Amino acid sequence: MSGARRSTLREYVEALLWAGVLTLFLRSFVIQAFRIPSESMLDTLLVGDFLFVNKFEYGPKIPFTHIRLPGLRPPRHGDVIVFQYPVDPTQDFIKRCIAVGGETIEVKDKQVILNGRTLVEPFTKHIDPSIHPPGYDTRDNMPARTIPAGEMFMMGDNRDNSKDSRFWGTVQMDQVKGRAMFLYWSWDSDRHWPRWDRLFRIIH
Repeated sequence: MSGARRSTLREYVEALLWAGVLTLFLRSFVIQAFRIPSESMLDTLLVGDFLFVNKFEYGPKIPFTHIRLPGLRPPRHGDVIVFQYPVDPTQDFIKRCIAVGGETIEVKDKQVILNGRTLVEPFTKHIDPSIHPPGYDTRDNMPARTIPAGEMFMMGDNRDNSKDSRFWGTVQMDQVKGRAMFLYWSWDSDRHWPRWDRLFRIIH
Protein backbone atom coordinates (compact mmCIF):
# COMPACT_ATOMS: atom_id res chain seq x y z
CA MET A 1 0.00 0.00 0.00
CA SER A 2 1.42 3.37 -1.01
CA GLY A 3 2.03 6.15 1.48
CA ALA A 4 -0.80 8.23 -0.02
CA ARG A 5 -3.28 5.37 0.39
CA ARG A 6 -2.17 4.75 3.98
CA SER A 7 -2.56 8.45 4.72
CA THR A 8 -6.10 8.51 3.24
CA LEU A 9 -7.09 5.37 5.17
CA ARG A 10 -5.74 6.88 8.37
CA GLU A 11 -7.77 10.05 7.79
CA TYR A 12 -10.95 8.00 7.30
CA VAL A 13 -10.30 5.99 10.48
CA GLU A 14 -9.60 9.13 12.49
CA ALA A 15 -12.75 10.78 11.15
CA LEU A 16 -14.85 7.75 12.14
CA LEU A 17 -13.30 7.66 15.60
CA TRP A 18 -13.93 11.36 16.18
CA ALA A 19 -17.50 10.96 14.91
CA GLY A 20 -18.00 8.11 17.39
CA VAL A 21 -16.56 10.16 20.27
CA LEU A 22 -18.73 13.15 19.37
CA THR A 23 -21.86 10.98 19.15
CA LEU A 24 -21.12 9.41 22.54
CA PHE A 25 -20.51 12.84 24.06
CA LEU A 26 -23.74 14.30 22.69
CA ARG A 27 -25.78 11.27 23.77
CA SER A 28 -24.28 11.29 27.27
CA PHE A 29 -24.34 15.00 28.03
CA VAL A 30 -26.54 16.94 25.61
CA ILE A 31 -29.31 15.15 23.72
CA GLN A 32 -30.77 11.66 23.33
CA ALA A 33 -33.50 10.14 21.17
CA PHE A 34 -36.53 8.44 22.73
CA ARG A 35 -39.53 6.56 21.32
CA ILE A 36 -43.04 6.60 22.84
CA PRO A 37 -44.11 2.97 23.45
CA SER A 38 -47.42 3.39 25.34
CA GLU A 39 -50.61 5.46 25.55
CA SER A 40 -49.99 6.91 29.03
CA MET A 41 -49.26 10.41 27.67
CA LEU A 42 -52.17 10.74 25.20
CA ASP A 43 -52.98 13.13 23.62
CA THR A 44 -49.75 15.03 24.22
CA LEU A 45 -47.65 12.12 22.95
CA LEU A 46 -48.81 9.28 20.72
CA VAL A 47 -47.52 5.75 20.34
CA GLY A 48 -44.97 5.92 17.54
CA ASP A 49 -43.75 9.44 18.34
CA PHE A 50 -39.99 9.86 18.32
CA LEU A 51 -38.53 12.73 20.29
CA PHE A 52 -35.32 14.31 21.47
CA VAL A 53 -34.54 14.62 25.18
CA ASN A 54 -32.54 17.59 26.48
CA LYS A 55 -30.05 16.15 29.00
CA PHE A 56 -28.15 19.40 29.48
CA GLU A 57 -30.92 21.53 30.98
CA TYR A 58 -31.14 19.74 34.34
CA GLY A 59 -27.44 18.87 34.35
CA PRO A 60 -26.16 15.70 32.64
CA LYS A 61 -24.99 12.70 34.64
CA ILE A 62 -21.47 11.40 34.13
CA PRO A 63 -21.90 7.91 32.60
CA PHE A 64 -21.64 4.95 35.01
CA THR A 65 -21.71 7.25 38.05
CA HIS A 66 -24.26 9.04 40.21
CA ILE A 67 -22.51 12.37 39.66
CA ARG A 68 -24.64 15.06 38.00
CA LEU A 69 -23.04 18.16 36.52
CA PRO A 70 -24.61 21.59 37.18
CA GLY A 71 -27.63 22.33 34.99
CA LEU A 72 -29.46 25.45 33.87
CA ARG A 73 -32.43 24.84 36.19
CA PRO A 74 -34.12 22.10 38.23
CA PRO A 75 -37.26 20.27 37.02
CA ARG A 76 -40.50 22.14 37.66
CA HIS A 77 -44.24 21.63 37.47
CA GLY A 78 -45.43 20.89 33.94
CA ASP A 79 -42.15 19.60 32.52
CA VAL A 80 -42.42 16.40 30.46
CA ILE A 81 -39.50 14.29 31.66
CA VAL A 82 -37.80 11.03 30.68
CA PHE A 83 -36.51 9.06 33.67
CA GLN A 84 -35.53 5.61 34.82
CA TYR A 85 -38.51 3.65 36.10
CA PRO A 86 -37.89 3.42 39.88
CA VAL A 87 -39.15 -0.16 40.05
CA ASP A 88 -36.92 -1.29 37.16
CA PRO A 89 -34.15 1.22 36.28
CA THR A 90 -33.42 -0.62 33.02
CA GLN A 91 -36.67 0.84 31.63
CA ASP A 92 -37.15 4.47 30.63
CA PHE A 93 -40.49 6.15 31.33
CA ILE A 94 -41.87 9.51 30.25
CA LYS A 95 -44.40 11.43 32.37
CA ARG A 96 -45.26 14.97 33.38
CA CYS A 97 -43.86 16.51 36.55
CA ILE A 98 -46.79 17.51 38.76
CA ALA A 99 -45.06 18.25 42.06
CA VAL A 100 -41.49 18.75 43.28
CA GLY A 101 -39.78 18.57 46.65
CA GLY A 102 -41.57 20.41 49.45
CA GLU A 103 -44.95 20.51 47.70
CA THR A 104 -48.06 18.66 48.88
CA ILE A 105 -50.19 16.78 46.36
CA GLU A 106 -53.58 15.12 46.69
CA VAL A 107 -56.07 13.56 44.25
CA LYS A 108 -59.82 13.86 44.87
CA ASP A 109 -62.27 12.37 42.37
CA LYS A 110 -59.68 12.66 39.56
CA GLN A 111 -58.86 16.29 40.43
CA VAL A 112 -55.25 17.04 41.37
CA ILE A 113 -54.82 19.37 44.33
CA LEU A 114 -51.39 20.94 44.69
CA ASN A 115 -50.59 22.87 47.88
CA GLY A 116 -54.33 23.18 48.57
CA ARG A 117 -55.20 24.49 45.10
CA THR A 118 -57.10 22.48 42.49
CA LEU A 119 -55.07 22.44 39.28
CA VAL A 120 -56.45 23.36 35.88
CA GLU A 121 -54.80 20.91 33.50
CA PRO A 122 -55.94 21.29 29.88
CA PHE A 123 -53.44 18.67 28.71
CA THR A 124 -55.06 15.81 30.65
CA LYS A 125 -57.30 13.10 29.19
CA HIS A 126 -59.87 10.92 30.98
CA ILE A 127 -61.19 7.86 29.19
CA ASP A 128 -63.10 6.26 32.07
CA PRO A 129 -66.12 8.19 33.42
CA SER A 130 -66.27 6.05 36.57
CA ILE A 131 -64.48 7.15 39.73
CA HIS A 132 -62.60 4.67 41.89
CA PRO A 133 -63.56 5.39 45.52
CA PRO A 134 -60.98 6.02 48.26
CA GLY A 135 -59.39 2.79 49.38
CA TYR A 136 -60.04 1.00 46.07
CA ASP A 137 -56.74 2.18 44.57
CA THR A 138 -54.97 5.52 44.17
CA ARG A 139 -55.95 6.27 40.57
CA ASP A 140 -58.78 8.71 41.30
CA ASN A 141 -58.43 9.32 45.03
CA MET A 142 -55.07 9.61 46.76
CA PRO A 143 -54.42 10.96 50.27
CA ALA A 144 -52.30 14.08 50.56
CA ARG A 145 -48.56 13.50 50.59
CA THR A 146 -45.62 15.90 50.79
CA ILE A 147 -42.85 15.28 48.28
CA PRO A 148 -39.35 14.89 49.82
CA ALA A 149 -36.57 17.24 48.71
CA GLY A 150 -34.85 16.16 45.51
CA GLU A 151 -37.81 14.06 44.37
CA MET A 152 -40.70 14.54 41.90
CA PHE A 153 -44.27 13.32 41.59
CA MET A 154 -44.91 12.22 38.00
CA MET A 155 -48.24 11.58 36.25
CA GLY A 156 -49.24 10.59 32.73
CA ASP A 157 -51.55 12.95 30.82
CA ASN A 158 -53.84 10.00 30.03
CA ARG A 159 -54.82 9.85 33.69
CA ASP A 160 -57.09 6.80 33.62
CA ASN A 161 -54.50 4.73 31.73
CA SER A 162 -51.20 5.61 33.36
CA LYS A 163 -49.21 3.78 35.99
CA ASP A 164 -47.30 6.60 37.61
CA SER A 165 -46.35 8.11 40.97
CA ARG A 166 -49.87 7.51 42.26
CA PHE A 167 -49.03 3.79 42.23
CA TRP A 168 -45.25 3.40 42.59
CA GLY A 169 -44.07 6.57 44.31
CA THR A 170 -41.80 9.45 43.50
CA VAL A 171 -38.88 9.81 41.11
CA GLN A 172 -35.51 10.83 42.50
CA MET A 173 -33.38 13.39 40.69
CA ASP A 174 -30.70 10.73 40.23
CA GLN A 175 -33.16 8.82 38.00
CA VAL A 176 -33.92 11.76 35.70
CA LYS A 177 -32.51 11.62 32.17
CA GLY A 178 -33.81 14.89 30.76
CA ARG A 179 -36.68 17.03 29.52
CA ALA A 180 -38.59 16.12 26.37
CA MET A 181 -37.94 18.79 23.72
CA PHE A 182 -39.63 18.15 20.35
CA LEU A 183 -40.74 15.40 18.00
CA TYR A 184 -38.47 14.58 15.08
CA TRP A 185 -40.58 11.71 13.67
CA SER A 186 -43.99 10.11 14.19
CA TRP A 187 -45.24 6.85 12.72
CA ASP A 188 -48.87 5.71 12.68
CA SER A 189 -48.67 1.91 12.76
CA ASP A 190 -52.40 1.53 12.04
CA ARG A 191 -52.21 3.52 8.81
CA HIS A 192 -48.60 2.54 8.07
CA TRP A 193 -47.88 6.16 7.32
CA PRO A 194 -45.98 9.06 8.91
CA ARG A 195 -47.87 11.67 10.89
CA TRP A 196 -46.42 14.59 8.97
CA ASP A 197 -48.31 17.19 11.01
CA ARG A 198 -46.47 16.13 14.19
CA LEU A 199 -42.93 16.54 12.90
CA PHE A 200 -40.85 19.10 14.84
CA ARG A 201 -43.71 19.74 17.26
CA ILE A 202 -42.52 21.29 20.53
CA ILE A 203 -43.51 19.25 23.61
CA HIS A 204 -45.14 21.20 26.41
